[in-house]
Order: sequence, then C-alpha cells, then structure tokens
Amino acid sequence: MARLEIRPETVSEIGDIRKINVEAFRDHPISRQTEHLIVDALRETGALEVSLVAFSEGRPVGHIAFSRAAVGDSKSGWFLLGPVAVLPGLQGQGIGSALVESGLAELRTRHASGCVLVGDPGYYSRFGFSAFPDLSYEGVPHEYVLGLPFADDAPCGTILANKAFEIEAELGAGCA
Repeated sequence: MARLEIRPETVSEIGDIRKINVEAFRDHPISRQTEHLIVDALRETGALEVSLVAFSEGRPVGHIAFSRAAVGDSKSGWFLLGPVAVLPGLQGQGIGSALVESGLAELRTRHASGCVLVGDPGYYSRFGFSAFPDLSYEGVPHEYVLGLPFADDAPCGTILANKAFEIEAELGAGCA
C-alpha cells in the first residue's frame, strides 16, 4: 500500500467521508447502514469532536469519528469512537488501525478520561480496549461494550451516546 496520510477533515472532504461510510458499511451484516447519517448528524450539531481522514495516493480512503459521551455518573472527559470506515477494497491493510491510533493519540492530547465503543473485542483489544464488568450500552451484549481509560479510573455505568446514534435509515438508503 502507498504511504498513508491522516489528517483532520476539511469541508471539501465531507462528500468523500459520506461515500466512504456508505461503501464501507453497505454489506456489513450488523450495520443498519446509518453510519453516514450518524457522521452527518454529529457534524451538523457540532458534536463531531474528532474527525480524521486517511489518504492514500492523495485520495480519501478512510474515516474515523469521535464524539463526547457520558459514562455512568461521569458526564465529561469520555469520548465514543465510531464509526470507523475504510473503503472495501482497502480493508485489512492497516488503514483502520492507523485511524484508531491517530484518533486515540488526539484524545490523549485533549486530556480525555478515555474512550468507549461498541465493537469487536478481537479487533479493538489490540489498542488496549476491553470489557469492564460495570460498563454497558443499552441493547448491546456486554462483550461488545468496550472501554479504554487513559487514567486509573475504569469506565463504570451506562454509556450515553449522542442522539445521532439513534438515527433511522433514510428511505432509499445506500445512495451517496
């Protein structure tokens, strides 16, 4: 794979980011195909705290989003990772991993308490994420609710994500 560049999104890349999310999740078996809508809603409400784009050979090929989340009684300091998307033909080449690592590094510079997500523990454990006994996300099996504290305080309680994550699929979804 060509050299990878990761940087914050610009306004001119919003259409590309939408396309990446649509393509990446089009045939994903556990997706509701709303990831592009979630990113749009986070951006529109000013809740898209970190939005990074991966470029290969000058073209956008991946995207990751982070938004603030409440975790139990802790109403600040926590971020939710998601979605992370890579164009289908380029998945499995380390682009998603590079996006996750870059995003977590950015959160650390912001002195975040940590990061939480709903995802595959087999994938996210490589970044230090793990399940915590008292961490939950409504409607999600415990083993897929993961956290990564940046300090000594383990995430405890129910994750409350931005309302954008409740968005429903639009009619004719899948078109970018």
